[in-house]
Amino acid sequence: MSWLSRVFQLNAAGLNWPRAVLFLDVALVPLVVFWAIGHEQYLLSALFGLLFAWLADPGGGYGQRASHIAVFALIGAGLTALGFGIGGDPWGWLVLAAFAVTLAAGLAVAFGVRRFVVALLLNLWFIVAVGIGFSFHHHAHITSYTWAQVLAWAGGSALWIAVTFVCWLFGGRQDRPQPIAEIPGDTSPRKLTGPLIVFAVIRALAIAGAVALAFGLDLSHGYWMPIAVMVAMKPSLEQSTFVALQRLAGALIGAVAAALLLLIPANETGSRLFAISLGLEVIALVLFMHGAAIRFWNYALYCAAIAAGVLILVDLPQPSNYDAEGYRVLWTLSGVGIGLLVLLLAGLLARRAAKAPPQQATQPA
Repeated sequence: MSWLSRVFQLNAAGLNWPRAVLFLDVALVPLVVFWAIGHEQYLLSALFGLLFAWLADPGGGYGQRASHIAVFALIGAGLTALGFGIGGDPWGWLVLAAFAVTLAAGLAVAFGVRRFVVALLLNLWFIVAVGIGFSFHHHAHITSYTWAQVLAWAGGSALWIAVTFVCWLFGGRQDRPQPIAEIPGDTSPRKLTGPLIVFAVIRALAIAGAVALAFGLDLSHGYWMPIAVMVAMKPSLEQSTFVALQRLAGALIGAVAAALLLLIPANETGSRLFAISLGLEVIALVLFMHGAAIRFWNYALYCAAIAAGVLILVDLPQPSNYDAEGYRVLWTLSGVGIGLLVLLLAGLLARRAAKAPPQQATQPA
């Protein structure tokens, strides 16, 4: 039980409730807007646009912040259009797009650690967008327009730009620190070494392979698999087995929690189904709020909260039953298994790269 206690060990100093309350306050805006217009299928795009714009905010002067977030939002809008646009295409195009986007995100480390992390955020959103787009294209009772999803993403990002303006205006028009201090701020270029390139290719192949299995075999709720791979993988060659275990445990807990909650609206119709759906959307926001608060309280529980919130919003528009929940958990388990294999391979590459300089030094001139 020693490894289990370490995975769920709590750090009391890691709680950050002010950050969580701020996120909930801002996230209520798109929630109420989509409730009012009756198009909750666009809520997830708006929430991801808001959350990821917040994470990508570099701090500093308002002009610098707004320009950086605007560029981030523009790239994200393009990926949103691509993800939702190809959702109904043959699965081969989905695999090719997932490989290309993931590889580009992995190679973004050449432009600095911060841009690498920002690229990974966009990579995660693209995989989620592909899964949602595929799901919507295969359910005739759900109407989703690609342009509206793009507008929802852009609106969420623009909302954070508006929030930064208000904070800057009432804060004396002074430079502000990076809102999420834990995001690396290093933008110095890095050399693309052999191990970094190999790991980026392997990671892209892992994501593309999960997409091929999910959509090529037309697995029921199979898009949970590539999403689980993205959630479970640590985007670094220096990660430890301990962190990998925390991600895997969090992804599984989040999937089980989401599956159980999605059973609540099973076989419900009419006004009762509508009320339950609204309640589950609020629960998803509360899960995101707790994720913002407990990021450094316990990493496994943080991953569980984020995974549960995402999966609830992804599958909420669809009918649910016990078979569906079993498939969701099964594909999540398969996805984290794929992620674990890639993590182990990445660890081997890291150790091999660490041993390379001494071996080269012993070679004769």
